[in-house]
Amino acid sequence: MTMTAIEAGLRKSWGWMAAFAVISLIGGVLALLNPLAATLTATLMAGWAFAFLGALQVFQSFQIKGWGGFIWALLFGLLTLAVGLSLIFDPLAGMISLTILVAVLFLVTGIVKIMLSFSLRPLTGWGWVLLSGIVSLVLGIMILADILSAATQVLGILLGIELISNGVLFLFTAIGLRNLR
Repeated sequence: MTMTAIEAGLRKSWGWMAAFAVISLIGGVLALLNPLAATLTATLMAGWAFAFLGALQVFQSFQIKGWGGFIWALLFGLLTLAVGLSLIFDPLAGMISLTILVAVLFLVTGIVKIMLSFSLRPLTGWGWVLLSGIVSLVLGIMILADILSAATQVLGILLGIELISNGVLFLFTAIGLRNLR
């Protein structure tokens, strides 16, 4: 069986994918070794992203001044800009806010998974959905129970886990691409 041009191109790119894997794995390990620095970095990056997007939204809203939704577009842009600036100029408060947001996300997804598991109950595997929901719920409660301590660690730990997960994915993808024939 001959390799198509697309497969040949993919095979040639395995080295880049392996490099992405190594960078992601190193970043994940560094984030886990120093979750506070990773949390602060993530907070500041989010702040700059929100500030930039908010400024763009404000600018764009003046391009559509005659539109009926102008005021809403402007207010959304100003709100996004304000969130970004608050994360940049007070990253500790930003870390707390983002951590509360993550905790609430865990709580809501936990409740939804638990409710879903009961609707799946006659099916095989419904217990895994229930367990996943309980884990999410417990994580949310644990974060909120010690929010000040969690705020300096949680985002960095989650970032580290995500980077390591991506690194493993990229590594296996690179190996698969290299072995294309």
